[in-house]
Amino acid sequence: MLHNIFNIISRFKNLPPQSRALSRYKNLPKVYAFDKICFYPFNQEIVLFCGYFAKPLESILDDVRKNIIPGIIHWQSPNFFGYFQANASTTGFLREMLYTGLNVAGFNWISSPTTTELEIVVIDCQNHFYFREMVEVLYMVALVTCEAIVCTLAATRDTALKDISEDKITKLVVYRSNQTHSVLQKAAKLVGFSPSNFRPIVTSSSADFALSPNDVRMAMEQDLANGLFPLFLCVTIGTTTAGVVDSLIGLGLVARDYGVWLHVDAAYAGSACICPEIRQYLDGVELCDSISINPHKYGVANLRNHLRKNVELVKHFEGLLATDCSFEVVPRKFALVGFRLKSNPSIFNDDVSKLNRELLEVVNASGCAFMTHAVVGGTYMLHGVRLVRL
Repeated sequence: MLHNIFNIISRFKNLPPQSRALSRYKNLPKVYAFDKICFYPFNQEIVLFCGYFAKPLESILDDVRKNIIPGIIHWQSPNFFGYFQANASTTGFLREMLYTGLNVAGFNWISSPTTTELEIVVIDCQNHFYFREMVEVLYMVALVTCEAIVCTLAATRDTALKDISEDKITKLVVYRSNQTHSVLQKAAKLVGFSPSNFRPIVTSSSADFALSPNDVRMAMEQDLANGLFPLFLCVTIGTTTAGVVDSLIGLGLVARDYGVWLHVDAAYAGSACICPEIRQYLDGVELCDSISINPHKYGVANLRNHLRKNVELVKHFEGLLATDCSFEVVPRKFALVGFRLKSNPSIFNDDVSKLNRELLEVVNASGCAFMTHAVVGGTYMLHGVRLVRL
């Protein structure tokens, strides 16, 4: 049975050449069938099966092959270039087996002493990798960045309401740029912030779409004049649209002036800051009140090599695009490059955004590769993202 499960997994992973499953690798299925993703008629037998008796595992695996695999996007395919994939490593796979086998519920020290101690050691290591000087931090381990932001917003809200009274919650204001991930707005709604008190501050191409400290200051001044309370400012290290980096120093000083909580969303590019050549993007982090990073614990040397390989691959891709006059390339940030087809009235008259949407649809419909897009400053562009296998 374990062998059958491995065969299902290995069929969609970027396996090394020495793998016994090389024959399967040579015949990888398409990344996905576009029409099935949009209109996949999930098998009614699966939906309706909530039987009283357990179903044999062999039968469940058969359902997976027939009804699940045809309708999923294969994130582990070597032809997957969309979103921000995190290809599973062999080490990670074995770690999950060990973790599941031990099945420890380490919710406090007494329930599992060594896991709690290990957590503290790992956080201290992250502290050393990311910051120039060791600082004393309070931390929480969250499954996803959204969970971390929800907790940070809730803690900030409760602290503020103790000072201005509970009935003033409708007066609290949250600030972000129009490039900030939508998860912040969702989190703000979850913890009770009024949508009318959510300030998406417009950025411009002249500043590489980074958040302007002066614009933030003006927005806060306006809200104060209207009897509102500036509470929370979220800045980003590496947006998911174009890899935009906000200035921690400039925005940190604004936050200090107005007593606003400054949170840094470094979910995408924060982990890359363990590389000395990228570390400067965290300059000014000492002015911030909280930061969320998706850390990875593979050993700093190997992880740095892995991150640099990602950047080099995308640099190569960027260079290939630059040699083709049909494409316009957005300058690379980290391991992310945006590009789009240029307008050519002699060949087509449709608007450029429509043309690039059609290009993306053609690529994805082929099933030979999967890509995603972003809209930055009103410009529709395709994303080129490549992560190598650890």
